[in-house]
Amino acid sequence: MLKNIFLISLLINSMLVKAQDNPLASILKSEKFKQITENPLKYRVQILYTEINRDRHNKPSLKTYSYRTDSKEYFYPASTVKLAASVLALEKINALKLDKNWFMYTQKSREGQQEITQDLSAESGKPSVAHYIKKILLVSDNEAYNRLYEFLGQKKFNQSMKSKGFKGVRFTHRLQVPMTPFENQFTNPVEIVDTTGRTRYFQEAAFNDQAIFSKKPILLGQGFMNSQGQIEQTPYDFTLKNAFPLATQHEFLQRLMLPEAFPTKKKFNLTKEDYAFLYQYMSQYPTETRYPNYLIDSTFHSTYCKFIYYGADTNEPLNKNLRIFNKVGDAYGFLLDNAYVVDFENQIEFMVSAVILCNEDEIFNDDRYEYYQIGFPFFKQLGQEIHAYEMKRPKKYSPKLDHLKIKYER
Repeated sequence: MLKNIFLISLLINSMLVKAQDNPLASILKSEKFKQITENPLKYRVQILYTEINRDRHNKPSLKTYSYRTDSKEYFYPASTVKLAASVLALEKINALKLDKNWFMYTQKSREGQQEITQDLSAESGKPSVAHYIKKILLVSDNEAYNRLYEFLGQKKFNQSMKSKGFKGVRFTHRLQVPMTPFENQFTNPVEIVDTTGRTRYFQEAAFNDQAIFSKKPILLGQGFMNSQGQIEQTPYDFTLKNAFPLATQHEFLQRLMLPEAFPTKKKFNLTKEDYAFLYQYMSQYPTETRYPNYLIDSTFHSTYCKFIYYGADTNEPLNKNLRIFNKVGDAYGFLLDNAYVVDFENQIEFMVSAVILCNEDEIFNDDRYEYYQIGFPFFKQLGQEIHAYEMKRPKKYSPKLDHLKIKYER
């Protein structure tokens, strides 16, 4: 009996020490987070924050803290799936010994599919894997993701993620197109043509004969708006939709931004130039970009898609010392960001991934979400509070981050 009491006491003390050692716990005590922390289940908030410490050889070691991170608590991953598609598309290009800048023509083999042979936002006027990735990382373009989804193929896209050890992943559909789950199992023929017009690769239409969905029903909310614009008072069904747990997203970002912290078997099959390409467009502002030219659309302000630290505040002064390498998502009231934040002046680096649900009436699919009232202020405050904490956190060795000092287009 005494032994059991002693073991329980040790366990409780261990848990208390962990809570006290978790800087997220201190940061979230701020009055600014009170609405969220008093109702964490309602907002389905999850956070992962990684401290990065370098040794004298600049090799990073990672220490990750969590708040409510639970792979069993579903959230819709929205556009965060696009980073995975971008990286895996580059891996496929490398495996096939192709060039990401060669032209990619998407054909159609079924009703409802799209045929794409030009892209007037590109300097060449032609679509390519490279240009699709640019549009994904700069402004989270849905059509660009759909073309990469088709290039990868639903079955191989999922198999590749699983083979790399990423758990809980289901990539089941294109984005923002009215296609049934069955139709999303079909992907288009794709042709890759070099700049001389020679076909270098042709991929037949494919069908995934192993339907992917959650084994348990995923029902959220109190109701949803149907395709006729009527509210149905029954939970919304996410069972057949994408899944990408936060811990998996966070590890994906870690492997991408800090490959030297992982063993060879966990590294992506990317070239040095591939990493530089991804890092540029993950951190480049739309206003710094020539192709596509986003200056013609005021929607795409400098910090567009930089939720962590900036939220959606176009009046927030741009921190000239900061660069944020990230991928965001927003859909069905879920707001997400996976960000690697670097402050060159103060020699700071950290990673944070977070998700929050902004759906006060618990009605899905009605486009009435509190992103601006709840979600964006939460992300802005979270990023700035962690940055302030990192400003004070002692480090034995300052990071050398010259490889991330990028010459941007504008």
